[in-house]
Amino acid sequence: MSLDFKKMIDILLEQKPDINLEQLKELIEEKKRKIGAGYLTDQGALFLVAADLGASFDNVQRTKRGIKDLYIGARDLDLTVRLLSTYPIRVFTKRDTNERIENRTISVYDAGGSIKVRLWDNLTHVIEENRLKPGDLIQLNNCYVKSALNGKPIINIGEGGNIYPYEGNDITIPDLDGITSNIDNVKSEKENAVISGLISSIPRIIEFTDSRGERKKSLQTMLSNDSGDRKLRVALWNIDEDSLPKFFQINFPVRIIGARIKEGNLQYGNGDYEIHGDEGTIIELKEKPQDYEVHSIRIITDGRTENGTVNYIGIDKDKNLVYVNFQGISDKVTLNSIMDCIPSRIFGNMVFLKEDSYLELVENDSFPGLEECISKIKDIKTVGDSYIIESIILQQPNTTQVNTKNGELVSVADTLIGDDTGEIRLVGWRDSSNELEKLKVGDRVRIIGALLNTGREGKLELTLRKDSSISNLL
Repeated sequence: MSLDFKKMIDILLEQKPDINLEQLKELIEEKKRKIGAGYLTDQGALFLVAADLGASFDNVQRTKRGIKDLYIGARDLDLTVRLLSTYPIRVFTKRDTNERIENRTISVYDAGGSIKVRLWDNLTHVIEENRLKPGDLIQLNNCYVKSALNGKPIINIGEGGNIYPYEGNDITIPDLDGITSNIDNVKSEKENAVISGLISSIPRIIEFTDSRGERKKSLQTMLSNDSGDRKLRVALWNIDEDSLPKFFQINFPVRIIGARIKEGNLQYGNGDYEIHGDEGTIIELKEKPQDYEVHSIRIITDGRTENGTVNYIGIDKDKNLVYVNFQGISDKVTLNSIMDCIPSRIFGNMVFLKEDSYLELVENDSFPGLEECISKIKDIKTVGDSYIIESIILQQPNTTQVNTKNGELVSVADTLIGDDTGEIRLVGWRDSSNELEKLKVGDRVRIIGALLNTGREGKLELTLRKDSSISNLL
């Protein structure tokens, strides 16, 4: 609400003579710090301070409203905004009446800021019914501002209120491109951010247990600038796998919509700012990959079953290692099978196949075999790539117990391996450490699917993945 700020100051000081101007300014700054950067102007904070003090501005002239000027307790609002992100619909039942209630949250923005909006019952389906997407102009009528659980303002659309597409254009509110920042421009913490960059590490989907004891999934990757000299960690929590893009490749340009920029933690990344998101965050591919491309893969390891899926390692026609995740169709595949398939999802060198995925076993005498893909240690150079190595165990494996970043105590084993071109450290975590413990000095081994990393001392080392294979050669 655009009001005469000086007049508001005068009204509050008149109503509260025990407070002077300097004290009031301190209260305004304190309120802005408490709510968080990017949410309030001095004027918006003054409304909250006035509410705390029991003061009122009911007699002040009100004009056009904007997000930056909203305050907890504001009512009868009509706002023109753009949609930023949409959260899933949640359903619950009132205990006293058994009435079924639906609600969902959306994020919206205008030229001055962003805010979340809570929708109820029949309004929860407005987004799909009108095919609204991020950046679309929408009108909010008869809404009011409450305090969310985190103490920040949130808009509610009450009985008699409405949300609908805005007819026409409002050039005062930038479109989605107008609020998109690239990696180089990330310099402070921010809510409801839109960030563009290049995928610089193969995305991983990780299961975790939330505070309620429920199993959820997160997606983690790295996003870089065009030159690759700045990389930010990305962690999206409580994701719905079906809503993710089906294809991710290194150097794909993407845009993350509705994210939170927060200070980094050296325990989890490089200490730079991090991009966090949740079930309302959207990953948008800037370039649409080719759908329905047939992939040819030779399976080179036995399958490992985990959580209802079977995992293999394979090689493609270009002799690259491929990690294959089967759901329900692994009985068609055995060691050394060659298959043509159309994956349901591709994350870098990880291929996912479901029961309805196209898969056909083929004969192809010219397809590369495992022996053609073995690397010498001197040729192992690309961090993030996986390798097949045949080498000798040079040191007795050493096992220690290590506390992870999450406070978990796990086993870590390491040894030194070598061939006729050099030596390199080999590390195994958790179950992989047990595999390393079984080895003895002088053993000749074949390692399939070891990942090249940079160790704590800055030296290159190989790490066994959970689906890596290590076997003795006679």
